[in-house]
Amino acid sequence: MALFKKRTTGKPGEWYYCLKHGIVEEGPQCRAADRFGPYTTRQEAEHAMETARERNLEWENDPRWHDKSGGATGDASGDRDSA
Repeated sequence: MALFKKRTTGKPGEWYYCLKHGIVEEGPQCRAADRFGPYTTRQEAEHAMETARERNLEWENDPRWHDKSGGATGDASGDRDSA
């Protein structure tokens, strides 16, 4: 018995933004990895990319997510400075 059933039809009033096709869909039409949502309104889904950009900027500027108090040195590639 499957733990998760694949929903083939969406619920009325559930809106998604499809990243693959760049369109708003009512109900899940594309696979979960290719969409944002669900949103309660079509307008929210239409602004999904803008909302994602705003949230990314908030995260990038949030000091709680960037510990500069110490730890290892090096760049983002994982290379460490030799001393």
